[in-house]
Amino acid sequence: MTVGPLGATCESGGVRFRVWAPERREVALCVETPGREQAVPLRKDDDGCFVGFVARLGPGDLYRFRLDGRGLLPDPASRFQPRGVRGPSEVVDPAAFGWSDDAWGGVPLEELVLYELHVGSFTRRGTFAGAAEKLEHLAALGVTAIELMPVADFPGVRNWGYDGVSLFAPARCYGHPDDLRRLVDEAHRVGLGVLLDVVYNHLGPDGAYLRHFSPHYVSQIHETPWGAAFNLDGPRNGPVRDFLVENATRWLVEYHLDGLRLDATHALVDDGPRHFLAELQARVRAVVPHAVLLIAEDHRNLASLLRPEAEGGDALDAVWADDFHHELRRCLAGDRDGYYRDFTGTVADVATTVRDGWFFRGQHSEHFGGPRGTDPSGVDPRRFVFFLQNHDQVGNRALGERLHHQIDPAAYRAATVLLLCAPQTPLLFMGQEWAAPSPFLFFTDHEQGLGRRVAEDRWREFQEFSAFSEPEQRERIPDPQALATFERSRLDWTRTGAEPHASVLRLYRALLRLRREEPLLRGSPGRRVYVTAVGDDALGLEYGALGHALLVVVRLSGAGEVAPHVVLPPAAWETVLTTEDSPFAPDPRPPVCDAAAGRLVLRFERPGAAVLRGSARARPR
Repeated sequence: MTVGPLGATCESGGVRFRVWAPERREVALCVETPGREQAVPLRKDDDGCFVGFVARLGPGDLYRFRLDGRGLLPDPASRFQPRGVRGPSEVVDPAAFGWSDDAWGGVPLEELVLYELHVGSFTRRGTFAGAAEKLEHLAALGVTAIELMPVADFPGVRNWGYDGVSLFAPARCYGHPDDLRRLVDEAHRVGLGVLLDVVYNHLGPDGAYLRHFSPHYVSQIHETPWGAAFNLDGPRNGPVRDFLVENATRWLVEYHLDGLRLDATHALVDDGPRHFLAELQARVRAVVPHAVLLIAEDHRNLASLLRPEAEGGDALDAVWADDFHHELRRCLAGDRDGYYRDFTGTVADVATTVRDGWFFRGQHSEHFGGPRGTDPSGVDPRRFVFFLQNHDQVGNRALGERLHHQIDPAAYRAATVLLLCAPQTPLLFMGQEWAAPSPFLFFTDHEQGLGRRVAEDRWREFQEFSAFSEPEQRERIPDPQALATFERSRLDWTRTGAEPHASVLRLYRALLRLRREEPLLRGSPGRRVYVTAVGDDALGLEYGALGHALLVVVRLSGAGEVAPHVVLPPAAWETVLTTEDSPFAPDPRPPVCDAAAGRLVLRFERPGAAVLRGSARARPR
């Protein structure tokens, strides 16, 4: 599968088709466009691919493959499934779209602020076009890139996207492939990058036809908790790896995407000589004509994911660092079930996590039953992605509660400052910036039998959680198959102008403006960052460089004095903002700042945060 692209490729006078099916004797292309039906035998090449050119076909024509004279199956590399994942594939010419983003230069990692969204529940329309209507809001907010949850087509009309089976085709319920292109083009016009979440660790449980073309698509030795694993290290793994690399490349090239978020890379089991992640990033960067960001989701805390391949690493750009979220959840909301039992939530451990990028760097994990993590020393903080919320950490909760649903608003504002003023790369989850009242629940639209099993498995999973140990408590868990579960998860954008949402939105905008404009937060040359716990309730982040200092003081609980340890005390402090300023707090109780006698003290009436700017003392000659 090294010659020519997979799927349907538009050429002068017709369309060329290519599909890998090495164990099949015969493959026929069956054109299903009304009035133009025909069956065309394809020729088998030495590499196990069936190929053929069909004249007078073009964009919009429908087709499927017949394998060994039986059945009709969609193209594994289909660019669009207009009638669903079981229906015919549609020929799409990606070169026909008129792009207007020639001047777009991408988003460098040092400027990255991510905004994760689910297309179907982000707006009432639930489409790519609906998401495009909110791009001006996101640009004004101050994020620099949106991250789309997976859009590869899936069975039914509502799904998180991690059950995708048509990996090259944007879900038809979100729109046509050109609608996704228009979303990206418009995002670039307003100054936003676009990243896409892709799933290469497993196939969805329904509608996955790859194994009908070849059993070698699926691993015979590795399993995942969610479905069949791709064959990355077994017999005939080369064409499977090529298939996934081509998938990544197509998303980036044909849709002008700025990067990929690689789902659950800890489940990409590959015992071969060169791990698939290292091969993927190298081949993608060699082919894609623009700079791209490749970000892993991985709970192992492996610094090797970020190190160059010459040093035994995978050379990815960044990794989701869960420990920050887990420590703060334990600290602020008291979570202790599941993986939260590994975390104390103490301010000292929060400070360690911010200072290092993650907390576990080889210590024993009770949840995983062994050591977890590696030493991240020397890794740029911006290569760790921090978050207070994301789709998993909200949607995998039984009731889909967001963090701001469960803690005091003052503490939520303080945690927001910590997220947006930390040196790591921040990620926001849709609606977080205005404390959206809607939950984000787990929802599916499988056929009835599979849907019932999915719901039962979910209810069974929560038996281990203290809040749902009794049957009557588990009855409160929404049915993922119910339409109402999906509808409850949709954002209601009419609420953003009312309190308490408007004041939270003003805080996010102010903090992201500060992050964008303040050189010390942007990462000015020679910058030093000191992170320290201050007692049991607060921590301080001090940025210093070139005679200037920025101090961020965050009190996560209670009231009282905070006297941060200042490494480079300036001559004077100027308050930039506090979370208790009237634009951000409907009932403001601003902390009192006292810098008398050279000792800085802040007195808080409740949880909160303050950002102060200082000028350095004149050094004696």
